[in-house]
Amino acid sequence: MRIGIPSETKTLEGRVALVPAAAGDLVRRGHEVFIQSGAGERSGFADEAYSQVGVQIAADAAALYEAGELIVKVKEPIAGDLEHLEKHHLLFCYLHLAAEPELTKRLLEIGLTGVAFESVEENGSLPLLTPMSIIAGRIATQVGTTLLHRPQGGKGKLLGGLASAERGKVVVLGAGAAGGAAAMLAAQSGANVIVFDKRQDRMAEMMALGHNVTALYAYEQAVSDHVADADLVVGAVLIPSAKAPRVVTEAMVETMEKGSVLVDISIDQGGCFETSRPTTWADPTYDVHGVTHFAVTNMPGAVQQTSSQAISAAILPYVQRLAAGATWREHEPLRVGINVEGGEILHPALKDMV
Repeated sequence: MRIGIPSETKTLEGRVALVPAAAGDLVRRGHEVFIQSGAGERSGFADEAYSQVGVQIAADAAALYEAGELIVKVKEPIAGDLEHLEKHHLLFCYLHLAAEPELTKRLLEIGLTGVAFESVEENGSLPLLTPMSIIAGRIATQVGTTLLHRPQGGKGKLLGGLASAERGKVVVLGAGAAGGAAAMLAAQSGANVIVFDKRQDRMAEMMALGHNVTALYAYEQAVSDHVADADLVVGAVLIPSAKAPRVVTEAMVETMEKGSVLVDISIDQGGCFETSRPTTWADPTYDVHGVTHFAVTNMPGAVQQTSSQAISAAILPYVQRLAAGATWREHEPLRVGINVEGGEILHPALKDMV
């Protein structure tokens, strides 16, 4: 199989889908692997590192997409990528089509097969979403902590507090991989943390994080009450492959103290705050009712070296299956990961989109 690894084109996105060690494993299995020149540089992997393991360097995007049959990238294709994608391509990356109707239409017009990282399910888990969710959760708390600083427009509050000063309050919506990571870091900082979920097992895991963590069932009124006096709210609500539900309304945002912060990890799937809209690392925040909103759609892209290493390790076994030929369709986790194929939407969560 000819495998192509293009440069990421999203704003300030520095990840690369396969690090040299992973690409080298594919070469040793007899596959031809191509990488666009410079694709790994922002993650600390020069072209030479790929050449040394037998990867061929494509001069530009046009050459890369022409050479590759299986296209492995990190983020969903945008304008520059779509120019080069063709019907014969098998695309393997994050797609997040529930929040991207125009991209969905374009992929249907092209007629390619698109397998989405976030739709691959195995033993009830999402193995290709989990590592980036953990990173996004940690970043959410780190960024939220910084945005509470007065020079960043915040209320000037230290989340952990100290003797003679009250602790900050963090509300986390969703106790999955992202929400759990956000809650853990917030708890370690010393903040009082409230985590909302509807699964008893996840709530129990959150309670075990520390005496300063409370886990509650996500009743609408309870969410509203706790959001009102929160310093930082992290949205990490996920319905696999579907659009995120709006858990925090604009009316709830209006009740918050000015200088408070909302971080929406769910923005890739449309966002779980009614006041959310996608932002980039170049212009990451905006203000609604005096509350700072952070809704960057590629949060793990800020720590590209760590993220590249993590995503590469997670996807390599699946890339190996895809590269082995048509038998990959017999592998249930990959089969259910197909979002679009031959001009049709195949994933049931996306059926009503277009």
